Amino acid sequence: MSDDNQKFDLTIIGAGPGGYTCAIRASQLGMKVALVEKGSTIGGTCVNVGCIPSKALLESSEHFTQAKYEFDEHGIEVPNVKLNLSKMMKRKDKVVGELTKGAEFLMNKNNITVFYGEGTFKDDTSLNVKLNSGKSDELLKSKNFLIATGSAPNNLNFKVDEKKIVSSTGALKLPEVPKKLAVIGAGVIGLELGSVWARLGSDVTVVEYANNIAGATDKTIVKAFQKSLEKQGLKFMLGHKVNSAEEKKSGLSLEIENVKSGEKSSMNADVLLVSAGRLPFTKGLGLENTSVKLTDRGEVEIDAQFKTGASNIFAIGDVVKGPMLAHKAEEEGVCIAENLAGQNGHVNYKTVPWVIYTWPEVAWVGQTEEEAKAEHGKVKTGKFPFSANGRAKALGTTEGFVKVIAKADNDELLGVHILGPRASDMIAEAVVAMEFGGSAEDLARSFHAHPTLSEVMREAALDVDKRARQM
Repeated sequence: MSDDNQKFDLTIIGAGPGGYTCAIRASQLGMKVALVEKGSTIGGTCVNVGCIPSKALLESSEHFTQAKYEFDEHGIEVPNVKLNLSKMMKRKDKVVGELTKGAEFLMNKNNITVFYGEGTFKDDTSLNVKLNSGKSDELLKSKNFLIATGSAPNNLNFKVDEKKIVSSTGALKLPEVPKKLAVIGAGVIGLELGSVWARLGSDVTVVEYANNIAGATDKTIVKAFQKSLEKQGLKFMLGHKVNSAEEKKSGLSLEIENVKSGEKSSMNADVLLVSAGRLPFTKGLGLENTSVKLTDRGEVEIDAQFKTGASNIFAIGDVVKGPMLAHKAEEEGVCIAENLAGQNGHVNYKTVPWVIYTWPEVAWVGQTEEEAKAEHGKVKTGKFPFSANGRAKALGTTEGFVKVIAKADNDELLGVHILGPRASDMIAEAVVAMEFGGSAEDLARSFHAHPTLSEVMREAALDVDKRARQM
């Protein structure tokens, strides 16, 4: 490649959702863009070993549960339901493959030059790429760089072999259903993957250091959510930690400790899933050769415009402070591309939605009731159950509710929380309403087709002023 072709307006390290979305937007705005990916496909953790494959398995495992336990109620008799795990895994891999190929097509369509290899900064204006193909290294010169390298599993001090002791990556490709699965961490990853294997027949125990599941989720949701998961067979050891995992002929022997009392106990498991969060991936990037600085947690330090210590090097997504969410990284990437083009990109962190794709699903945007009260004092809340919704009854999915939180003085929406069917799709309505500074009354007075699940959102908004009317 000639020296002229090695010069770019923007070079992005990391082809996950944040990186490839930024690349597309920057190309649309007339920039010459390079995308460097150390893996062999576009999509990063999300598409390859995270969001997408986990959702594929969640969907398949839900179908398995429905066929085994719920179809009969609908007059559909399916005797001798059997699990073909190999076929289920092949479908998951097919979904991932189709999406990675689609992303590669978009790179070609938008004239983005992709380098598959490991990128290392030589200084603030150049990046050396050690190509996966084994060909000679490429030296890329660029006006601007974007670090979008994502995150890696926090394996604590466990020796993850992706067979007996697994990260989320290994948990997505187990060759057989473990009789006993122990999960460290009751966050999004632990609950989603724990749900998958519980539905497929595994005896699942989740060990969580904190005294509640689902992190900082609204407490009203958490209480009902845990009960729902327990009914599905998941067991929880809250306020506990796993000190060690010793492999024996009979499987794994785990030492469990009560965080408060220090009392220790043991547990046997066939597989241990370590899902104790994720850490920013910044190792091996050669950042010591640049003006980029890291925090004590390993995050890249940035200003309000995503600039690092080097004014031409930016960072987004999991490598910077904030929620590790694909859609958050995407918006940050678009913002940077538009700012570099002289436009006014913007990210509203108050309206970033969160989702836990269990069944029922959990989704929320904005503040919890506890956070809202701490900041605003008095607030108003409304709540409405799916059990009183006609469409939910017809679907046979009546578990859960919608909760709406608004300011007491002017009715401004502060947060919306959903536990129920397709909460991941329903939450978008609340995001849009909050983006436009909407009120609970705005939701309450907006048309919602009947019968739909979204009517529960409207009724919860009506309930803020105690006007809910459907039964």
